[in-house]
Amino acid sequence: MSLSEGIKSTQSVVSVDEVPVKSIISGSNCKILVDHLVDKDETVVLALGYKQEFKRDFSLWTTFGVAFSVLGLLPSIASTLFYSLAVAGNAGITWGFLLGVIGIVPVALNLAEIASAYPVAGGIYYATAMLSPPKYKAILSWIAGWSNYFYQVTGAPSVGYGCASMILALAAVANPHYQYQTWHCYLLTVAITFVCSIIASLPTKWIAYINMGSSILNIGFLFISWIFMLCGNNREDNLTDWPDGMAVLLSFMAVLWTLCGFDSPFHIAEECSNAQVATPRAVVMTATIGGGLGFVFQLAIAYTIVDIDNAVNDELGQPYIAYLNQIMSKPRVLAIGSFAAILAFSMTFSCMIAASRVLFSYSRDNCFPLSRYWCKVNKYTKTPVNAVWANWVIGVLLLLLMFGGVAIDAIFSVGSIAPFISFCIPILLRITYARHTFKPGPWNLGRWTYLSGYIGCLFVLLMIPISVFPDYKGADNTMDMMNWTCVVYYGSMLLAIAWYYAYAHKTYKGPKSNITGDIIIGNDVDEIVEKVSMNKDFEAEKKIK
Repeated sequence: MSLSEGIKSTQSVVSVDEVPVKSIISGSNCKILVDHLVDKDETVVLALGYKQEFKRDFSLWTTFGVAFSVLGLLPSIASTLFYSLAVAGNAGITWGFLLGVIGIVPVALNLAEIASAYPVAGGIYYATAMLSPPKYKAILSWIAGWSNYFYQVTGAPSVGYGCASMILALAAVANPHYQYQTWHCYLLTVAITFVCSIIASLPTKWIAYINMGSSILNIGFLFISWIFMLCGNNREDNLTDWPDGMAVLLSFMAVLWTLCGFDSPFHIAEECSNAQVATPRAVVMTATIGGGLGFVFQLAIAYTIVDIDNAVNDELGQPYIAYLNQIMSKPRVLAIGSFAAILAFSMTFSCMIAASRVLFSYSRDNCFPLSRYWCKVNKYTKTPVNAVWANWVIGVLLLLLMFGGVAIDAIFSVGSIAPFISFCIPILLRITYARHTFKPGPWNLGRWTYLSGYIGCLFVLLMIPISVFPDYKGADNTMDMMNWTCVVYYGSMLLAIAWYYAYAHKTYKGPKSNITGDIIIGNDVDEIVEKVSMNKDFEAEKKIK
């Protein structure tokens, strides 16, 4: 029997074991009858155990558009300039950035291979369960899923915070009498994320067009800003009391945060046509193009900056705007700085789109409290609107950290290390335990899988302890200079694991199929065709009565 055999003009059968994927329902000689003709993408997602609930309005380029918007090179660099420039000076934003890219690209390549094999919204979490030893698939997928979700749920509020900070810094440039207040930044960030939540709740086709437009703006504004910046001066290096080598390693946190969005195509795979090929291509394009353009852009900053110390410690409180203020007239600062703020806004709603798909997909398998609400797809927009607004509420609460001063920096650090830990788990399983059982998709690395995988995993292993190091050590490290990542991320992960062993292990067993109701699963095609016919006759009889 073929992969999807027509029964009637409006019916199809998918023979799961004939689809070249390993899934939660494969290996049981299972056949699925649906009441319409299915294409290749729907055949694959059905074989992976899920109903086709989204419209596939994303192409390779619109998927790349979402990912590139999540990457948001200009606003990402502008928001994290403190974390690279302050700890390692020009070395941090140039060679430190380039070394970070070299470590990240292998991670992206292996993740792309996995995305081709498992093109579902669950992404990292689903792949981890499929690649794990059966005994440990629940706990390993739980850890990978929660780590990825912590990164997703902190993404939009951290970018929104960066956007608000830039707007208020520009306000201070335009009006020297303006006095910054923390509550100004909080309310502005809440307003930005609220509007972005509305955009993220729109139908998929609208979102695709909006993100494609924002990607064009990303490249255009990046190029214009780069041209205007090439007119600068001197430099100064390591501003911490760590050795130079350690300072460069600390600067990697900025490139990790800047480039972590390359996994976004994975989470919208169920909305993408030709997903097994377009999704991995979009992952690789995002990491490589983003890394290359980011390096060239930061070279321009390194070449033109006049005074690193003043940029980092300027009363404006935003190093990128302070840097622009060193090399440009006020009108140009307002114009070029506005580019970064506009792109930070578009990056915020792109992050919300990705985060909502993660919450939706994990909730299908009862990973979260009140999962039945977050796994619903709105019948009008065909998008997970409930998940969008649940993430917004959590983000508003997280933003209260800004009243704790330096503690707000932890949401940036979570966005640096949490995704790479979640990426590394399925990659490590792929090149070790599952090396002989993994079924590669049409896009794969072939014999280069293992070399790339080990390089990527070793890089992440190096960065895990680096993520908790503060900028200053010993007596120089005070409470207001503490790196709170160990509390915000590692503390949260500890609670998630404790919850699993205390209660969740009783109900959570890993990904589960949601193919129920109108879609019937069985082994005997004739039997399930008969059941469908009987159901249709019964429904018709009820309508007549």
